[in-house]
Amino acid sequence: MIRFRSLLYPLLATPLLLAACNQRAPETTATTPTPPPQAPGPDLMALADSNAAQLLLAYGREYPGQEVLLQTRLGNMRIRLYDDTPIHTANFLLLSRKGVFDESVFNRVVQGFAIQGGGSERRTISMRSYRLPPEIRPQHFHKRGALAMARYDGEMNPGKLSSNNDFYIVQGEKMPAAQAKASAARSLTPAQANTYETLGGTPGLDGQYTVFGEVVEGLDVIDKIANEPVGMDKWPVTDVGIKVKVLK
Repeated sequence: MIRFRSLLYPLLATPLLLAACNQRAPETTATTPTPPPQAPGPDLMALADSNAAQLLLAYGREYPGQEVLLQTRLGNMRIRLYDDTPIHTANFLLLSRKGVFDESVFNRVVQGFAIQGGGSERRTISMRSYRLPPEIRPQHFHKRGALAMARYDGEMNPGKLSSNNDFYIVQGEKMPAAQAKASAARSLTPAQANTYETLGGTPGLDGQYTVFGEVVEGLDVIDKIANEPVGMDKWPVTDVGIKVKVLK
């Protein structure tokens, strides 16, 4: 269960004392605080499986982005988003700018495998549960620091459609190149197998989930989050909140 804490501060009104006789207090007009501007892009309640790709592609062309900063209490990660996964990239940019990820935590942490976040049971931002068509590219693989989108498995999702908000970042482990090739669900290039040997990752996920970005700064933060004590459900005992800011 996500644990949010909020404090309410009452506004204290202090009467103005007029020192001079016959002085009138200036007339005041009640004002309503101006709400923050709405982030541009499609209404999150308008997105569905049937139209998400079309709307997100248009959004990505009009409001592109290449990098985001994911902030946590354990440190920050700078993440580069891929151009050749335009639907997933645009979706991540849209939810980041709308503040959706700012209401989430890392809710599943498996040491030596991956850290997963983006979901929330107490979201105040209204949005529909839509899915994204897969953009699985052979050049993008589950090396350490890879950013990918989770999905619902099984016969109910034969098209490998991605979740719209549940993402994960790979921690993985180093392994011999031969072991990486044997455990991968698809063929690996020699360079990819060498990366699994020198940097680490989870080759068993290749070809099954869409990788659409990678951590370029702050790889050590992945380990810090993965080392957090967790409960039986792999949820960190102390929440690791998420804030995402689009850099460029």
